Amino acid sequence: MTQKKTIKLPKLIGHRGVKDLCPENTAESIIRAFEIGLSFVEIDVKISKDEVPILLHDDTLDRTTSGNGFAIDYLYDDIKKLDAGKFFYNKNTNIVVPKLQDILTLCINSNRNLNIELKPNKNFEKANIYKIYEITKNIKEIDIFFSTFDPVSILEISKLYPQSNRSFLLDDFKENNIDDLINISINNDLKICGLNKNIISSEIIKKIKKNNILITTYANKNISLIEANELFNLGVDSIFTDNPIELLEKI
Repeated sequence: MTQKKTIKLPKLIGHRGVKDLCPENTAESIIRAFEIGLSFVEIDVKISKDEVPILLHDDTLDRTTSGNGFAIDYLYDDIKKLDAGKFFYNKNTNIVVPKLQDILTLCINSNRNLNIELKPNKNFEKANIYKIYEITKNIKEIDIFFSTFDPVSILEISKLYPQSNRSFLLDDFKENNIDDLINISINNDLKICGLNKNIISSEIIKKIKKNNILITTYANKNISLIEANELFNLGVDSIFTDNPIELLEKI
């Protein structure tokens, strides 16, 4: 088992690769992130019908591929025939939905690091976690941390892979408040958390920091330089960026 050491997060993490510059969750997007200077990228992972971990953000294939329906209903051999770049370029491409294994190889060969957001298909949460664990458990060449909004997934990865670095995510306070996040983090030995930019405040940051938890943040659109500086001044450790070019020049 690897990944036991305390992780050091960079200020900037590419969001789904660099989703404003290339089709999200594709090899092209991840390669571009590394080319422009990022050391860490975030990807979304779930399993296909034959339990192959693949990169896909949404519940369905509809938005980012030429297919439709739930990924769990298709074999990977069928998913890889879909066009995963047309939605971005508005023309046919040869860009495919990649396997997690291929992206891990890419990161290792590039000496770059990875945040895997666990995106479970409903009722397949445990299978999702187990297959991702099997692929990542022996990797020691790069840093990896797991994140998820899903309470079932954070409990499963914590039980199965307690040596890993893990983060629980909050988009809003509808189901969990900041005390819930801190309790989940402490009870599962999580050293990182993630918050939507819209729910961050000085008080919340201080409360989390008192518990020695690193803080990442994301937004529904690319975080600007002004916003980034404000977040760092509040105490945020890392920002997920859709297009890091301006930030890389100034931060």
